[in-house]
Amino acid sequence: MKFISLRQLKQQGQLFIIGCLSCISCLFTSCTKEETEAGEWDNWQQRNEAYFASLADSLSTNPNQWQRILSFSQSAATSHDIDKYIYVKKLENGEGGESPAYTDSVRVIYQGRLIPSATFTEGYVFDGTVYGKFSTATSSTTKLLVSGTVDGFSTALQHMHRGDHWRVYIPSTLGYGEEGSSTGTIPGYSVIIFELQLIDFSHAGETMPAWSSRRNR
Repeated sequence: MKFISLRQLKQQGQLFIIGCLSCISCLFTSCTKEETEAGEWDNWQQRNEAYFASLADSLSTNPNQWQRILSFSQSAATSHDIDKYIYVKKLENGEGGESPAYTDSVRVIYQGRLIPSATFTEGYVFDGTVYGKFSTATSSTTKLLVSGTVDGFSTALQHMHRGDHWRVYIPSTLGYGEEGSSTGTIPGYSVIIFELQLIDFSHAGETMPAWSSRRNR
């Protein structure tokens, strides 16, 4: 018969306690993670509606930098129809007096985000040509049809001039609506926020100069 010493019993007891504490710690970590993930999108519609409504305060406080623009797709609206407007914050003014038309093509630098959330305190980045800090010198560009973008994005473009750098706030009604994007990266009822710079544009049937040649002038 094999006897277990008192020292061995103590060691086994200590190992048992450590094992129990490890299990409890794992359970707590798992629960915390699940709670965080669940809370990320809690009351998402209400939070987005409140966020967009709060932009009116920014407009009233600084009307020289902020602007509210009626969507091109809306023939008329009252001041209470806030979901028919976009808000823009003008970060840098460009040049010229001409703006793209709905049928034009544009070359832009942009980055799209959701509103701030628990994990993404500056907003989840869902798309863009920007890697790191927004910069005309280092960011990539892309060509788009104005008519091929969501109404809010298209509305902003049709009011911009070459070189304009704006932050554009688009309600879900002028973005991806109740369903969200087809890729699933943008939940339904999301306000989408674009940092956007219009580099150039061309009318239908015209050829737009290459960006690399324009940048090196």
